[in-house]
Amino acid sequence: MTKTVYPMPPEIDQSAGPAFREAMAEVASAVHVVTTLTPAGRFGLTATAFSSVSDAPPTVLVCIERSSRTLASIVASGIFCVNTLPAHDVELAEIFASRRGLAGEDRFATAEWGGLATGAPVLRNALAAFDCRLVATHDIASHRVLIGEVVALGGQGRGGSLLYRRRRFEAL
Repeated sequence: MTKTVYPMPPEIDQSAGPAFREAMAEVASAVHVVTTLTPAGRFGLTATAFSSVSDAPPTVLVCIERSSRTLASIVASGIFCVNTLPAHDVELAEIFASRRGLAGEDRFATAEWGGLATGAPVLRNALAAFDCRLVATHDIASHRVLIGEVVALGGQGRGGSLLYRRRRFEAL
């Protein structure tokens, strides 16, 4: 059964928001830096809303706030890479979450980057990197769900993972 979901419901119970945010703060999520490459340069942001969709073909999803400049760049370029951060990369997570006053290319100067099939920036020390071609988008409330077909994989695949829980980064 298909359910129609409107981008911004006409009536939203605002009183549920704070309780929902508090409950979600208890959910530990892996931390990722999502990147893209456009003719205007590299763009990226920190994200926790990431999941696999299928392994045949390999497909993932990531949710990004609709006002994000990085989102606009991903949609324009049609490519993105999800870089799963190792436990020690708190500072990089903070930088790409816009908490250190760096923007644009200055963010990328703080780590070593390479590329895979699409050319989207791949963090050299990522635990895993999912290089994707954008295949679908869906607007849900304040966010856009990006569906990407994984065209290449990277990453070191060893070590602890960086998590986000109770509004702070934690090593696993």
